[in-house]
Amino acid sequence: MGGGGIRLAADVWGAASAPPLLLFHGGGQTRHAWRRAGPRLAALGWRVVAPDLRGHGASGWSPDGDYDLGLFAEDVRALVAALGDRPVLVGASLGGLGSLLAAGEAPRAAVRALVLVDVAHRPDPRGVRRIVAFMRGRPDGFAGLAEAAAAVSAHLPHRPRPDDAEGMRKNLRRHGDRWVWHWDPRMPESFAGRMDPPGMADRLLAAARHADVPILLVRGGLSDVVREDIAQQFCDAVPRARRVDVAGAGHMVAGDRNEHFIDAIVPFLAEVG
Repeated sequence: MGGGGIRLAADVWGAASAPPLLLFHGGGQTRHAWRRAGPRLAALGWRVVAPDLRGHGASGWSPDGDYDLGLFAEDVRALVAALGDRPVLVGASLGGLGSLLAAGEAPRAAVRALVLVDVAHRPDPRGVRRIVAFMRGRPDGFAGLAEAAAAVSAHLPHRPRPDDAEGMRKNLRRHGDRWVWHWDPRMPESFAGRMDPPGMADRLLAAARHADVPILLVRGGLSDVVREDIAQQFCDAVPRARRVDVAGAGHMVAGDRNEHFIDAIVPFLAEVG
């Protein structure tokens, strides 16, 4: 369960006795974004839990359609408390922002370390506009999986188009005779105007410092959301933060270059684990 009793669906890999590691996907994704990373990390000795964020996938929707960042942080806190142990949090984009606030703002979640995947204290507004435009587009959905796959390929031109569109099924749901994205359709409107509001950058930097845990910022080398200068500003301002870039990856680092993403975080996980 998340904050306010919101039901959160999750996939779990690894032994129950292994140290916990929580994977939080980005906005507009589902837990299946970690379908390759989860088993790999479990094989390295972690108990991996990958939930659908509220409003995404098989998890519950906010009753009032509100998706304020603080609500995602409440969900992270609830999951950490339910584990009963200090996990490592790995959060991509929206999942990283929620994790950062949960770990650094009262009541602070008891965590071991943070891995922030292509998210920092502020985004490049051009990249944010591109993501929001994608999420707000095609509200009527798609006639089939191939049409949805074509839309994703147009949004991610640097990523090779899959030979089989069947993998899209996990990110879509049926709505009459159409396929629509597997998120609350009210969510993109809730996000609009909240991606980088005044004061948010200072709030996120303060949370990162107050978390007082090791932080690894994993930036996609091709990212249009976290520029290199933004990533460096974050690490300069947060004493326990360090950074690694994954060459050839855009904003969705694990989806673009999963093996390189794993290679980038394994040394950090070995230290904190």
